[in-house]
Amino acid sequence: MERKVRVRFAPSPTGPLHIGGVRTALYNYIFARKHGGDMILRIEDTDSRRFVPGAEEYINEALAWLGIGIDEGVREGGAFGPYKQSERRDIYREHTKRLLDAGKAYIAFDTPEELEAARRDTPNFQYDASTRGRMRNSLTLPPEEVKRLVDAGEQYVVRFKIEPGREVKVNDLIRGEVVINSSILDDKVLFKSADDLPTYHLANIVDDHLMEVSHVIRGEEWLPSAPLHVLLYEAFGWTATMPQFVHLPLLLKPVGNGKLSKRDGDKLGFPVFPLEWHDPASGEVSPGYRERGYLPEAVVNFLALLGWNPGDDVELMDMATLIDKFSFEHCSKAGAKFDYKKGLWFNHEYLMKLSDERLAELFAPELERRGITAFTPEYIGRAAGMVKGRANLIGDLWEQGDFFFKAPEEYAEKDVRKRWSADTPRIMEELTGVLEGIDDMSSANAEKIVLGWIEEKGYHLGNVMNAFRLAVVGSCRGPHMFDITELMPREEVVARIRRAVDTIPVPEG
Repeated sequence: MERKVRVRFAPSPTGPLHIGGVRTALYNYIFARKHGGDMILRIEDTDSRRFVPGAEEYINEALAWLGIGIDEGVREGGAFGPYKQSERRDIYREHTKRLLDAGKAYIAFDTPEELEAARRDTPNFQYDASTRGRMRNSLTLPPEEVKRLVDAGEQYVVRFKIEPGREVKVNDLIRGEVVINSSILDDKVLFKSADDLPTYHLANIVDDHLMEVSHVIRGEEWLPSAPLHVLLYEAFGWTATMPQFVHLPLLLKPVGNGKLSKRDGDKLGFPVFPLEWHDPASGEVSPGYRERGYLPEAVVNFLALLGWNPGDDVELMDMATLIDKFSFEHCSKAGAKFDYKKGLWFNHEYLMKLSDERLAELFAPELERRGITAFTPEYIGRAAGMVKGRANLIGDLWEQGDFFFKAPEEYAEKDVRKRWSADTPRIMEELTGVLEGIDDMSSANAEKIVLGWIEEKGYHLGNVMNAFRLAVVGSCRGPHMFDITELMPREEVVARIRRAVDTIPVPEG
């Protein structure tokens, strides 16, 4: 019987969710949906020293914003909980004892000072088969001494006993078969008595097995730990249910070499977090894609193509299409450059698809932040719809269409010099009379009447229309002039023209 696809995204609540982690969550999600499987959100909070208040809530909110649905988790519940590792202590104790009883692990009492001395004495020291025989652990101490130390409350760790000289094979859906000799592996710490919690290595394996995870999809940085995890599955006798490993390519800096970092975003002006993050310790505020005006569907599409392609030339794909086309066969082994400018392109393309109603929903909060609340959703949506062709982000709609919501307070000097002559005030006064006499201010009708008046008077079309635009907009920019005047109340248009006549100085000579 074919095994049901069950994947997990397992972040640590140590800060905001990095965009690389978002891509990992996305690939887990679309792979699960592709195969009718389950998506688990597991919180790996075993490192109590690095816990950051608010981080878990941030993770949930970010995934929800992006449309990455969770089937089982701390909030959702499920048959395999608890889904927070700090609540699974008894489970880890039991499995630690299993390894100790089977001779697959041992207790080590070495203090930090003793470990540091070993590193000084032995070049490239690692705790393994060649060194553990001279360290202070249950392999070198009499059983009664081990019991005495444990009963006395001396702090210890439990280390995995790795036998040297074995070829460990890791089958990876992207990288194929990876073979590592066990001699290069150290006896990793699996459990610490100090906080009564396991390390990542033990908790990860136990949880994946008990939660019936079929595929472990994670970043490339975890590839070196995969041989250890294979050995742990063998030690527990779980090889028949070992998940399929998938190690995703790294997200690389846009410029230069190395892994994408927050510093790259700060330097080049793009976010590396999905949502804005307020650091509770430092008070530092880091920008987020949502607050910068990116659309979640654009971020998803952009991220999906960093390290994967659909096998054709199609770039714009909604979540349903990504799910339909996704396959690890088309994932790259090499890292993917984080082309943040391409991310802006994606956002522009998705912005162009939005209805006026949706634009109004997204743009209204930006207006409210500026104290502008007097306009209807219909007006806001139509105004945004006229200028979205020049916008990449929601915030750009203000830059491109602010004149729809406030009259010009000043006029572009370059346009004034070029478009405002001694005759312009008189002609603009005539134009207000023409506009006030139009019954139907629809774009086509108003254009026909005004252009007819210009022709009848023998005025220069470009001079009149550019002065008209300068008076209403404040500069020679914006969409079709008569589309503007169709939306904007006639009395507002007329008032702006008269204010320009009164305000813009008439050129001398």
